[in-house]
Amino acid sequence: MKLPIETRPALWGAAGGALLTAIVGFTWGGWTTGSKAETLAATRADDAVVAVLAPLCAERFERAGDATTHRAALVKLDSWTQGEYVEKGGWATLRAGMPADQVAAVARACAVLLVKPSA
Repeated sequence: MKLPIETRPALWGAAGGALLTAIVGFTWGGWTTGSKAETLAATRADDAVVAVLAPLCAERFERAGDATTHRAALVKLDSWTQGEYVEKGGWATLRAGMPADQVAAVARACAVLLVKPSA
């Protein structure tokens, strides 16, 4: 099939325009791929779960016997090990079968709530 000579520049222009549109859309337009959208949704869901469970963890910590002793020990630790302390104490495991990474995230958020000065 032989195309008219005027068609070739139009096809190159359409291809260049499509490429430029894709570059601008993915770079500055906020377009995402399906896999990136799935990852973002999973991250937001995990963050929401941690935000809900962290106050419950802090409440369990406060209701435990020796809460003042545990709080004093928690405050003395550096911020990197405070989450581990809460996790090892069992206050962050709020339901059976919680994934370990979720327990660790809840423990870190719980520790932040516990060492935060009261208003």
